[in-house]
Amino acid sequence: MRAATAQSKAETLIEALPWLTRFHGATVVIKYGGNAMTDEVLKEGFAEDVVFLHQVGLRPVVVHGGGPQISSALDQLGIESTFTAGLRVTTPEAMQVVRMVLVGQVGRDIVGLVNRHGPFAIGMSGEDAHLFTAVRKHAVVDGEPVDIGQVGEIIKVDAGAVRALIDDGRIPVVSSVARGDDGEIYNVNADTAAAALAVELQAQKLIVLTDVEGLYANWPDDTDVIDSLTGDELEALMPTLSSGMVPKMGACLTAVQGGVPQAHVLDGRVPHSLLLEIFTNEGIGTMVMP
Repeated sequence: MRAATAQSKAETLIEALPWLTRFHGATVVIKYGGNAMTDEVLKEGFAEDVVFLHQVGLRPVVVHGGGPQISSALDQLGIESTFTAGLRVTTPEAMQVVRMVLVGQVGRDIVGLVNRHGPFAIGMSGEDAHLFTAVRKHAVVDGEPVDIGQVGEIIKVDAGAVRALIDDGRIPVVSSVARGDDGEIYNVNADTAAAALAVELQAQKLIVLTDVEGLYANWPDDTDVIDSLTGDELEALMPTLSSGMVPKMGACLTAVQGGVPQAHVLDGRVPHSLLLEIFTNEGIGTMVMP
């Protein structure tokens, strides 16, 4: 029995070999959020996966949001949370909480989990070294723009500091907060932030972890996951997608249109989904290619 188990482990390692060779030295941007962020076992598994990628020669960069954590902090402080067209209305008061939670709590937690394995992760905010510059974004309701406060759209990425950290053998952990040229701070969508960073870093892959198995062919009638599709096919599907999938698939589309060879949406609830996607022949989730 032991020999059989050992044999299957060896086969797994050998199956990973061509992928290890292919992605050695490759930059991979991972958007981390949702359920995988609130379950303790999955959180530890995510940290292990990221360290594994680093130790076998890939260059992982983590970009995170923190919707559930922000909502819970706003509740505790008695600050009302409202959404317009799927975007959180962010008053100056709410923005202070968003920044505090993303940079001071969620980012710290990820850094702490990764650094149990060694001095790898360094947390940074999109404000640091002008990484993300944003302008105010308006929600559109019935064709009319609506002001939703300090919610931003990234217009510029300056990834010099991230590159320096990667070259130093570190794992950057980036909070999706941006600066404005007007001195404002902005809450930016972490999916779109990850895509913008992947394009700027000329990453080999963008991986978006979500709470679903991937992109469904014909939701809700059909729960078959689309294994792979091209950017053009995805663009045609975009108007039909559920509101939760729009930013995720939009991020994949932005990435491949910006020169990233592969973008993936994976189920973050599956333990070690990152490793299954990168190092096995089957892969999981949905892959978008140019």
